[in-house]
Amino acid sequence: LVGIEAVLDAMGVRGSGAAKDLPLILAFVILAAYTYTSGLRAPALIAFVKDGLIYLVIIVAMIYIPYKLGGFGKIFAAAGKALAAKPPAAKAALVPGHAGYTPYATLALGSALALFMYPHSITAVLSTKNRNVVRRNAAILPAYSFLLGLIALLGLMAIAAGVTVPKDGLKANLAVPLLFKQMFPQWFEGVAFAAIAIGALVPAAIMSIAAANLFTRNIYGAYFRPDASPAEEAQVAKIVSLLVKVGALLFILFIDTQYALNLQLLGGVWILQTFPAIVFGLYTRWFHRWALLAGWAVGILSGTLMAYSIKNPATGRHFGGSVYAFHYLGLTFSAYAALIAFVLNVIVAAVLTVVLRAMNAPAGVDRTRPEDYEAVAVPRLDPTPAR
Repeated sequence: LVGIEAVLDAMGVRGSGAAKDLPLILAFVILAAYTYTSGLRAPALIAFVKDGLIYLVIIVAMIYIPYKLGGFGKIFAAAGKALAAKPPAAKAALVPGHAGYTPYATLALGSALALFMYPHSITAVLSTKNRNVVRRNAAILPAYSFLLGLIALLGLMAIAAGVTVPKDGLKANLAVPLLFKQMFPQWFEGVAFAAIAIGALVPAAIMSIAAANLFTRNIYGAYFRPDASPAEEAQVAKIVSLLVKVGALLFILFIDTQYALNLQLLGGVWILQTFPAIVFGLYTRWFHRWALLAGWAVGILSGTLMAYSIKNPATGRHFGGSVYAFHYLGLTFSAYAALIAFVLNVIVAAVLTVVLRAMNAPAGVDRTRPEDYEAVAVPRLDPTPAR
C-alpha cells in the first residue's frame, strides 16, 4: 500500500481533504475483492503479468535512462558528488567500507535463513502442484535477484536526473516514480506505474492469505472449531484475509508510515527466531520442546531490544537500522541483530536441552506420521525417444 500510495502521489491523482485517500482506498477495494473471490489463484495468475511488466520496465530503464543522461559514468559521478556532500554519519551508512563487511555478510546470511520462514513463502510453496514447480522457480530466482540489484541503480539515476522529492515524512519513496515521470514518454510512464502498482498488489494478496491461514488452522481450527469442515475453514480464512487488509489500510491512513518500516525490520528479527523449532525439527528430535521454546523467547526478547537500541543517525529515532554493535573484551563487533539473537536462541536451546534431558523432563509425543512428511515421488520422463 505504501508503494501504491507513492505511485498515486507521483501521478498527481491524490486529492485534498476527504478525497485525499480515495484513490488508495479504491486500490485496496480491488485488492480485497479479487483476493476474497479467487484466493491464491488471483495473485498466482497476476504474478505473470507483474513479473513481465517489471522485467520490461527495468530493462528499458537500464538502457533508455542512461542514454538520456549521458551514460553510467555521468550517473555514478553525480551520485559520488551527492555522497561527498552528505554528513559523515550518512556517508558511513551508505558506504561503510571494511567495517561494513561483517554487517553485510551477516545480514545476507540472516536474511537467507529467514526467507522461507515467512508464512507467505510457505503458503506459496505448499500451493504448488509438485516439487518440480519449486525447482523451476528456484532455478529462476537468481535472475530475479539480479533484477532487484538493477532496481537499486534507479536511485542513482534519480540523483543524476535532478529529481527532487518533498522533504516531509517518507516522501523519498517518490524518487523512482518521479524519475519515471520525468524521463519516460507519457505512454511508457503509465506502463512503469502499472508495474509498481501490480507489483505491490501480488505480495499483499499472498501475505494476507498467509496470515488468514495461520489464524484459521492454528487458532480457529485448533481451539474454537476442531471439527470445522474445509469449507468452513475456507470461509473463515476469507473473512480474516479481508480484516488483515483492512488493518493494513488503516495503518497507512492513520499511522506514521515510519512504523511500517519498523515493523518490517522487526519482522526479520522475529521470524528468524522460529528457524530452530521449524528447521531443526525436520532433521532431528534431539532438541527438547521446552528448550526450543525458551530459546525462541530469548531470541525474540534480545533481538527486539537490539533493534530498538539502534538509532537512525539522521533522525535519532529508534529502530534506525539492522546492524547492532556490541562490545566484548575490548573489541567492537557489528552484525545483523537478528542473527545475533538467532545465535543466542540456538545456544539457549542446546544448553537447556542437555539440562532437561538430564532431569528427565517430559519430552512430549511426536504426533507426525510418515504421510505427513514423505514426499510423493514424481516419475522422471524416459529420455529415450519413442521408436
